[in-house]
Amino acid sequence: MTGHNKELREKVRERYAMAATSGSCCDSSCCTTDASLSVDITGGAYGEELGAIPAGAAQASLGCGNPVAVAELNEGETVLDLGSGGGIDVLLSAQRVGPSGFAYGLDMTDEMLELARKNAAEAGADNVEFLKGYIEEIPLEEGTVDVIISNCVINLSTDKPAVIAEMARVLKPGGRIGISDVVAQDCVTPEERAERGSWVGCIAGALSYSEYRTLLANEGFDDISITATHEATEGMDSAIIKAIKPA
Repeated sequence: MTGHNKELREKVRERYAMAATSGSCCDSSCCTTDASLSVDITGGAYGEELGAIPAGAAQASLGCGNPVAVAELNEGETVLDLGSGGGIDVLLSAQRVGPSGFAYGLDMTDEMLELARKNAAEAGADNVEFLKGYIEEIPLEEGTVDVIISNCVINLSTDKPAVIAEMARVLKPGGRIGISDVVAQDCVTPEERAERGSWVGCIAGALSYSEYRTLLANEGFDDISITATHEATEGMDSAIIKAIKPA
């Protein structure tokens, strides 16, 4: 749970700017940079729903799961996607919440924001907005959103307590999170996580199960669950994290 590190943040930004401008993901995941370590964080999480969004959004998916599938979105809700990339989860969320709902995407990378806005225009989605900013400093007012989703992004932050605090701040009372992320088993030390993969590859910066639970509990979240979906690499899982902000 490193404090804010500008150098690491810039490396992450550069990595995703390159992914946005290259037109497609490399190998199985753009988040994965250590192919020699047999890291696979994707798990083939998306299905038929990809046919309902522009191909550019699907090709720019860099995540480790499908948070929209587990977020249980309802008509009329407001959704925020942290680290929205090319916009795949924002566009899928916008369809689920319908015309009376709204979906925000937040990203720090200009190239990704340009791509996401292009994809939204192609999809004809008028209930979405893509914001530039950091997930540690969400540019929305307190109590703004019903649901927060994120797809393999929180592990990239070097100030995860700030991310969790911001999630708690912008959620409405009774709001919830449905996040896909890489999580380390409790027996895997931070040093061992770094041995298994890089920070920009979504491995070295991953929280453990107990660390995730503690950060969420410290910010008052209830009904915390962390469920592994598949193994990303030895001792580390792609997982779904769910929790509720008390009403």
